[in-house]
Amino acid sequence: MAQRLLALDAPSLYFRAFHGIPETVTAPDGTPVNAVRGFLDFIARLVKDRQPTRLVAAMDATWRPAFRTAAIPSYKAHRMGEGDAEQVPPGIVPQVPVIEQALDLLGIARIGVQGYEADDVLGTVVERASCPVDVVTGDRDLLQLVDDARQVRIFYTVPKGVGAAEPWDEAKVSAKYGIPGRAYADFATLRGDPSDGLPGVPGVGEKTAATLITRFKTLDALLAALDSGDPAIAGSVRSKLTAARDYLAVAPVVVQVARDVPLPEHDDTLPPAPRDPDGFAALVERWGLGGAADRLLAALAEAR
Repeated sequence: MAQRLLALDAPSLYFRAFHGIPETVTAPDGTPVNAVRGFLDFIARLVKDRQPTRLVAAMDATWRPAFRTAAIPSYKAHRMGEGDAEQVPPGIVPQVPVIEQALDLLGIARIGVQGYEADDVLGTVVERASCPVDVVTGDRDLLQLVDDARQVRIFYTVPKGVGAAEPWDEAKVSAKYGIPGRAYADFATLRGDPSDGLPGVPGVGEKTAATLITRFKTLDALLAALDSGDPAIAGSVRSKLTAARDYLAVAPVVVQVARDVPLPEHDDTLPPAPRDPDGFAALVERWGLGGAADRLLAALAEAR
């Protein structure tokens, strides 16, 4: 069987499940398990639809890495709660450890590395992959991983769920944003992203950013043209880029996913059955995961 890796942006998926399924879905003790059940159903659907031979779930060991905040202090600052903790709905907090336990008991590779986000884990997994990769996420930043030559696609989830996610290849990125298919990170650096506290270049919106990246191909080439006085960069745009030169020097560190994360040893083989059947059965009973767990076990068994 040809190898295919399914790489999951786990936080993106379980937050989507949490917001898409009512908190009235609870365990026998009344604890919400909407995110847990939705996440297991997402995996079941993805395994059934994508038929991977390998599976990795990337986690956020550090949601706001120091190397990014050192470059741009505003990075995700608007999401901070007490101390350095991320502001999240209280109902999801007790569910994350259950999701982690479920993955471990199933034998699905769960990877989080201190100092890095799930995006960085995924970037490194893709960089090291020797087979086609489908990355599933609700984070458009990961469109930078699309690579037709290496058969890396992004399945970008929508509110209707993972079943409605369509594959993004280089042609789709180009059609949506008007840029070369592998230039999303440079484009996003210029445009900025308020949801991440990334300011972008003031006065340079999506259309201008796309025009610049399409003309110069890369941010490095654009900056070289700016520094050399290339007349192709018009006066007003030149002024805006020059004023933002300090920002542009550090922003790529924030925008680009790391591809050299020191990943721990792991087995990403798709498990046909739980690694610890008794432990998983106890977890399912404790948290009332019933149908969602059954659907996932059936999908794993059928994948073989």
